[in-house]
Amino acid sequence: MENKPFFVHPSSIVDQGAQIGGGTRIWHFCHLMPTCRIGEDCNIGQNVFIDNNTVIGNGVKIQNNVSVYNGVVIEDGVFLGPSMVFTNVINPRSFIERKNEFKKTLIRKGATVGANTTIICGVEIGAFSLIGAGAVVTKDVPAYALMMGNPARQKGWVSEAGLNLHFNDDGLAICPGTGKRYKLDKGSVTVME
Repeated sequence: MENKPFFVHPSSIVDQGAQIGGGTRIWHFCHLMPTCRIGEDCNIGQNVFIDNNTVIGNGVKIQNNVSVYNGVVIEDGVFLGPSMVFTNVINPRSFIERKNEFKKTLIRKGATVGANTTIICGVEIGAFSLIGAGAVVTKDVPAYALMMGNPARQKGWVSEAGLNLHFNDDGLAICPGTGKRYKLDKGSVTVME
């Protein structure tokens, strides 16, 4: 199997050691640090910073003006909206060095993080969840959850296609776009085979 090339716009800086998967496109004014790892077929928008010790899966889309800080792990198929924000220290001070206090943030497969959202470090964003634009996420988000507001609160459930799920009295729902069936049981959603 032949490796696909990746593309880096000439205005971007990729430090030696950064790993970039085939088919990935890195657009204007980006900076990738030496120990970051980016998967295949990603699209990295304009003015994106990707720090050391970050892992980005395959098929990830990072829109303009996003900084992915040290300790962030992004699984396959994640969408990060324009100007969304990650943090990596709970109580930053310019005059106190806290690099040994970085907290890991995990964005699970297929999740969407809306424009101008803030993700406070140390949380896990569940698979296929959808975080509405401008939300401030301060705690873990369940898989398939729809989150909105400041602080972000759960407003419902979404399918893998990002469409609202309406569960019946038996805890069953069908995605209106794909027909895929879902089960809600004790606060968790799973796909039915």
